[in-house]
Amino acid sequence: MKFTFDWLKEHLETDRPIADIVEKLSMIGLEVEGVEDRAEALASFRVAHVVSAGKHPDADRLKVCMVDYGDGDPVQVVCGAPNARAGMKGVFAASGAYIPGIDVTL
Repeated sequence: MKFTFDWLKEHLETDRPIADIVEKLSMIGLEVEGVEDRAEALASFRVAHVVSAGKHPDADRLKVCMVDYGDGDPVQVVCGAPNARAGMKGVFAASGAYIPGIDVTL
């Protein structure tokens, strides 16, 4: 059976860390096969702010955007999103980021 840590905390009166709870569950005979941290898998994704967006000089369907994802200076991103515009917010993943679920590395 799979369930979330938040669901488990709704039924327990504790603020102990997950490792302690897993140990106690095992001690009372409830085997824990594993613990997944779903947030860890998405750590390389950030909410980013599009500072500027303009047409790509060599392609009609692409845009060149300056994107601030909170890690220093804005970076240049070429994208194919027709709705990309200055001021919008979106999800950003830098080169080398792993996308779980589809097993792709950017």
